[in-house]
Amino acid sequence: MPKTEEQYKKMREDMRSKILEKSSLYFAKNGFGDTKIGDLAKYIGIGQGTMYMYFKSKEELFDEIRKCAENSEEIQGLMVLSKMPLPAEKKIEKISSEVVKRLAVDDRYAVKITILTQLMLEQEKGLYSNNLYKAMEKIIKQGQKEGTVVEGDPLYLADLYWGTVYLYALKKLFVADYKQVKEETLLRLLEV
Repeated sequence: MPKTEEQYKKMREDMRSKILEKSSLYFAKNGFGDTKIGDLAKYIGIGQGTMYMYFKSKEELFDEIRKCAENSEEIQGLMVLSKMPLPAEKKIEKISSEVVKRLAVDDRYAVKITILTQLMLEQEKGLYSNNLYKAMEKIIKQGQKEGTVVEGDPLYLADLYWGTVYLYALKKLFVADYKQVKEETLLRLLEV
């Protein structure tokens, strides 16, 4: 029985999603510069021509991955949390708990963290212009005013926090038998 237009559309959407998901992991592990379309297609299990049917270039594919990572629910949630009328200590506990939980069970979360960090490092505006850092900076400043977060440059402290998260995201992706980061470890980075 011939396929309907709707079935073909679903198949195209599924293939595009597969390419994006598997490419995200490949880019996270190999970086942008060390990724070749042919190697990426082989990793995904499709032909190189199929890759070009969905994305004109490696740059276009990576740009789509970047957009997905930057607009992720995690960043949106952090932005909302930073504005909520809660003590900073509670906000940091909530963030840390969620990070630890997600890293423990979700490879895609580790990929997002890795891709976001790589993108931040490549930004012309600088690492600290990223929304992830801005939201954490706001929470840290609030905590310093409340006396629950260690004194110091809030951006440096945000860098310390997210740098630790990035390290454990990398470990999840690259190290077969790694120790999972603990919530207490992340909290200790910022507590008085």
